[in-house]
Amino acid sequence: MQKLPFKYFNYDNRVQSLFFSFCMIACSSVLAAETSSGTSADDESADSHLQKALAYYESGEYATAILEFETVLQLDDLPPDLHQQAEIYAEVAEEYLAGRSLQPTGYAIIGGGNYRENSTSAGSGETNDAFLKLRGGGRLNYTLSEDSSLNGTLDYRFRAFSDSDRRNDSDLRWNGSYRKRFDDNNLTAGVRGRVSYRGEGTYRNDYGVFSTYRIAVDEDDQITLGAEFRRRSYPEGRLRSRSRNIAEFDFNWTRSLQDGKASFSLDAFGGWENATQNRLDGDSNFYGLSPTYNFTLNDQWGGYVFFWWQNDRYNSERYSSEPPDDNVAVATRNDDLYELGGGLTWEFGEGWSLNPEILYIEDNSNIVSVNYSSTEIWLTLRYDF
Repeated sequence: MQKLPFKYFNYDNRVQSLFFSFCMIACSSVLAAETSSGTSADDESADSHLQKALAYYESGEYATAILEFETVLQLDDLPPDLHQQAEIYAEVAEEYLAGRSLQPTGYAIIGGGNYRENSTSAGSGETNDAFLKLRGGGRLNYTLSEDSSLNGTLDYRFRAFSDSDRRNDSDLRWNGSYRKRFDDNNLTAGVRGRVSYRGEGTYRNDYGVFSTYRIAVDEDDQITLGAEFRRRSYPEGRLRSRSRNIAEFDFNWTRSLQDGKASFSLDAFGGWENATQNRLDGDSNFYGLSPTYNFTLNDQWGGYVFFWWQNDRYNSERYSSEPPDDNVAVATRNDDLYELGGGLTWEFGEGWSLNPEILYIEDNSNIVSVNYSSTEIWLTLRYDF
């Protein structure tokens, strides 16, 4: 089969262009923020931002409070409920205001659910397994100065299926970063990765560098620019050909709604993959969108709904289906990947919550054999501390 060139320019040039564009945007924003910080009489201290955020929190404007908290603090892997997110931020903010340089937080999750493969080429519809779900992790924020900090996270996820012939899921994710504040905005740079079990004694390793620049447009709006360059490596085994280098750019807009009782977030992203081990479908480019709506019903109940879409375009020709299919053709692979999900949160005690959730996945491709669909539903008990 023929490997086709991408329409505009090769992978290396695209990566360089992406990196250069992001650096220009980030550096320009940083310089503008520094200039503003040095000349404005209205600059606010970290304490002032956190006290304002706590006032929003106390008045029930949770989404607005979170945006204000994030001017100074950054906490990952939070629960989906806005009230719980603001509550955790408020606890960390009080530690900060009390003069404690180290602010640790953590969480533990246990639950169960059901996984079903729908009737598609890659999913027969016969798989219908119950599973046990475990997750735990923690965060460490260390204040270096009034406008800078070090941040680290560790997150482990495990899922065991009732079918003994099916492999269990095991995934460890880590993150370390430096964060610098410029009045209302901030810049983060760091490293992150994950180790995932893929069955038959093999593991997938992801590691890379990333940077984000967060811009507080006003008290209800936030924009975040991000870039990441990572390696996805399958060291050995039948999946080794999937190893690749990935460059990705991200734009996110978050808005507080309904007097801080809800928020809407829109994420737009795109990038390129360089297949380093002769992947059958070759190199690819991708882009996508993901809107999310979080809402609060009261101090105990909240929820969320999200949609995620990604288009993948590859550059190596292959058969669209296996002979003797009468419709077999030679084509380059083009996938549309969809996820639709949502859930509710019931906070029934300090740090305790119960979370029913559902997730629908569908992968549509012109390569018939990779079409896939599944539905998952689960209920988890979560404790944040």
